[in-house]
Amino acid sequence: MIMGLICFPCETQAEKIRVILDSDANNELDDQHAIAYTLFNGNDFDVEGITVNRTRNGGNVEQHFKEADRVVKLCGLDQKITVYRGANGSFDEIKGHVTESMFDGVDAVDFIIERSRATSRRKLVLLPIGKLTNIALALHKDPSIASKVRIVWLGSNYPAPGEYNQDNDIPSLNYILDTNVDFEIALVRYGKPSGTDAVRASLSEIKTKMPGLGPRIADPVVGRHGKAFSTFGDYSVDLFNNMGHESRAMFDMAAVAIVKNPSWARPSRIPSPKLVEGKWVERPENPRKITLWENFDKVEIMKDFYRSMENYVLVETQ
Repeated sequence: MIMGLICFPCETQAEKIRVILDSDANNELDDQHAIAYTLFNGNDFDVEGITVNRTRNGGNVEQHFKEADRVVKLCGLDQKITVYRGANGSFDEIKGHVTESMFDGVDAVDFIIERSRATSRRKLVLLPIGKLTNIALALHKDPSIASKVRIVWLGSNYPAPGEYNQDNDIPSLNYILDTNVDFEIALVRYGKPSGTDAVRASLSEIKTKMPGLGPRIADPVVGRHGKAFSTFGDYSVDLFNNMGHESRAMFDMAAVAIVKNPSWARPSRIPSPKLVEGKWVERPENPRKITLWENFDKVEIMKDFYRSMENYVLVETQ
């Protein structure tokens, strides 16, 4: 495995970062916190929309849509931020149909293409925090967008096998690994201190810090466990109360955090590998390079998360 360190600018961004967040929002609880964290960082992000797709947990794509929509409403932005339904199925099942007027995931795929084509000095950041199906389908339908986007994906235990987002649609990952597009991976690495698994929130601190945080909306939203909420902070407590563990990794939120501030993790460049029968195969002579993010500053990331919840700045739409 050949790695070379690279540097990203750590100074304050002169311009906001254009983002589309792509989520399997009803899967666990880190997606909801990643969405709220993004929407509460209006000084840093221009959120052009949210797309969803289905992974194995959390029901079909409609359930993921409903959960993302709940969070957007709890953030007081349902009149400004649109959630787009993406793929129920896999890349291989859908890719042959993308030229049709209607196909599985068309709303999300066409929205990603549309925003990628928009005239801007700023490259669009696609932030998939679930499987890569919607992103791969957009690239497959319109290869010209590859030069216009930067993909920062939350996934993979590289160089070890396995990981939930990865294994939900391996062909979509391999397609992107072989496509000439800026591709970065915020590594998960279950149980290892070097991955986003180390960026954790405890039930006790969530119960202490989160109640009442975020804007208070006039019409309460019924959460996925049946209770009604008027703030995201209260919904956060309910999600953690129902998780059954004393702490939970904030995988997805950590991926958003390093887009906001690249100094909170360590990037390196490697020749793009490939997944074959569930195992990584190195391709040291491959001229195509990808970026890996590891060694996340869990203290600073969690500090910024709570700071963003307490002093939120809602994103604006263009």
